Amino acid sequence: MKMNYITLGTNNMVKAIAFYDALFSTVNVDKWLPDGRVVVYRGDGFLFALAEPFDGNHATAGNGTMIGFEVDSFEEITELHQKALSLGGRCEGKPGPRSKGPAAYVRDLDNNKLCFFCMD
Repeated sequence: MKMNYITLGTNNMVKAIAFYDALFSTVNVDKWLPDGRVVVYRGDGFLFALAEPFDGNHATAGNGTMIGFEVDSFEEITELHQKALSLGGRCEGKPGPRSKGPAAYVRDLDNNKLCFFCMD
């Protein structure tokens, strides 16, 4: 078994799409299925989606929930971290060494926590 996709809720689809379109613009992740209340991006072996909650309630970030994106180098970690901050994201951990390799952490515009890391 392998992970297939992850979906993050958003309260402002227009702003969320702009954030992730720009964040993914220099990596191999493409907008694949823009479909109203759900937008799906396709990466190498995974899907990443944004969705307005189906039940109509306010989207919230899960406490302890984090999405990890594996990249190729520390330089790419740094670039994505800086780009996310320039797009309005919030720093949750500057690029640097971690127990299993280098990583950096940010919150997106809906307060979802993202990690950029590499296995070097």
